[in-house]
Amino acid sequence: MTDRVLILGGRGRIGSSVAQDLVTYTQAQITITGRSAQSGKGVSLSSSGQIEFLVLDLAEFDRLREAIANSNLVIHCAGPFHYRDTNVLETCIAQGVNYIDVSDHRSYTSKALNYHQQAAAAGVTAIINTGIFPGISNSMVRQGAEQFEQPEKIHLSYLVSGSGGAGITVMRTTFLGLQHPFEAWINGKWQEVEPYSEREIVNFPPPYESSGVYWFDMPETFTLPHAFPSIKTVITKFGSVPDFYNHMTWIAAHVFPKWLMQRRYAIEFLSHVSHLMTDVTNNFSGIGVAVRSEVTGQKNNQTAVYCSNLVYENTAVASGCGTGSIAQLLLEGKLKKPGVFPVEEALPTDLFEDTMQSRGIKIHHSWL
Repeated sequence: MTDRVLILGGRGRIGSSVAQDLVTYTQAQITITGRSAQSGKGVSLSSSGQIEFLVLDLAEFDRLREAIANSNLVIHCAGPFHYRDTNVLETCIAQGVNYIDVSDHRSYTSKALNYHQQAAAAGVTAIINTGIFPGISNSMVRQGAEQFEQPEKIHLSYLVSGSGGAGITVMRTTFLGLQHPFEAWINGKWQEVEPYSEREIVNFPPPYESSGVYWFDMPETFTLPHAFPSIKTVITKFGSVPDFYNHMTWIAAHVFPKWLMQRRYAIEFLSHVSHLMTDVTNNFSGIGVAVRSEVTGQKNNQTAVYCSNLVYENTAVASGCGTGSIAQLLLEGKLKKPGVFPVEEALPTDLFEDTMQSRGIKIHHSWL
């Protein structure tokens, strides 16, 4: 029988990239959702009928439950996840349907992990924080941590050119991440960190070279210490290209009044202005992504550093590959782990390497 996949928010840039990955690598029948019939125009033209469109608002609980019940797998791409409750996940567990999401904020991740026992009891595999970062980045860390007898420190750096090929939701996510200080695992204890602080110059592969990155609140900041108990420090930093976007974001984080940055209308204004600007700068900056993972640890009784680098020309497509690859493994029965897990606890390195290779995503490794 043909597998049926439901992609919530499937008309967004990330959701569309996930759908395209599934069309390429699976035979699944895919239903993507949007809140209006207008957003569904032209959906099936490039997919030979493999994709169909469903008008669905997540607030329509009865219709949502019916759509989930008719699916083998649900992929939640309807961000920003700062605002989301766990209703979709709970419904999947109740219906016995496997679940994936592209969540990228610790508030949602914390809520989702609370349903681990219920998912395990129902035999439901729920994998959260898939995509590029978090997602592929988490698997790069696992790949690095497995090189050591005892990994001790993780340093993740992310860089996005222009809009990254993503929509306005990603802009909202960036500005929402500036609202509050957050806790990071540093030297074996939780310490409060200011968002977009402590600029650091990181050497990425070409074409990015030396670029600035800043502290940014990501769910892997707290999921990685749980996955690797010997880790004493986890650093997650993010930056943009061109560099003037970094300075504008820094101003939003440190100069604008905190009360203003916590108003939805301010987030909407900044998101729309930024999106208009990147429509222009994308023409010369590109829309690519770079991820650099450094894991420090003990190997053969010596301290060593294992570095992994990924560069891809389209951030949204890379995110689609990260989520789509996990969906493919679930549909093929190669990945089954009942419970709610972040990527680094669910996806074995050998399967990660196979799916990245099949998608032409190259990760370069070196010892420093």
